[in-house]
Amino acid sequence: MAVNSKTHLIHDRNARGQSRTGWLDSRHTFSFGGFYDPNRMGFRSLRVINDDRVVPGAGFPTHGHKDMEILTYVLEGSIEHKDSLGNGSIIYPGDAQIMSAGTGILHSEYNPSETEPVHFLQIWIVPNKQGLQPRYEQKSFPIEEKRGKLRLIGAKDGRDGAVTIYQDVDLYTSILEAGDVINYRVQSNRYAWLQIAQGVVTLNGEELRAGDGVQISPEEQLEISTDVGAEILLFDLG
Repeated sequence: MAVNSKTHLIHDRNARGQSRTGWLDSRHTFSFGGFYDPNRMGFRSLRVINDDRVVPGAGFPTHGHKDMEILTYVLEGSIEHKDSLGNGSIIYPGDAQIMSAGTGILHSEYNPSETEPVHFLQIWIVPNKQGLQPRYEQKSFPIEEKRGKLRLIGAKDGRDGAVTIYQDVDLYTSILEAGDVINYRVQSNRYAWLQIAQGVVTLNGEELRAGDGVQISPEEQLEISTDVGAEILLFDLG
């Protein structure tokens, strides 16, 4: 269930949808596939956050998308991507990868390891216009740039080396160690979503764990800290 605070709403990890097969364990923050919750249809332009674990050697066979910005963020292991534009790459932890489906694209995603599982987040953002030219972009960000601070990895203008997102979104990530504190202010005309990818954090005095998500109202001052370590994604949304 969602928990109200004065200025934000916590989406509890245990209230997520779930899809399980022999090779996939997927948790859905927002309505997806067979999971439907009218209170979880997305937030602003953010439409899907799926927390996926895939066994060695398995994955998603070729399938199509249209008119969606699709980001893959790997936490552990790696994912091999292939698409109908001719792109083929392996996505590792520390990489930012985006595929603009636009007028239509086919792609597949597989765990290339025969021994290690992969854990990743797949994120869908509604683009600022339909019928865009499909494209693919991937960049790597050293852990030193994210340790104890926010690193911009995706933005509408691709600034600071970030991948370009065709929407008014700034996506930051951070890897926190015990004792780290991050402060961030959500401006009066903006919203935010905080996703706890791994570990445990405290947001303005409230404990959050991996899988929790928080939708945040304008003009909120955020203090994010951890006693044990964590990895977070912070979406600053128009």
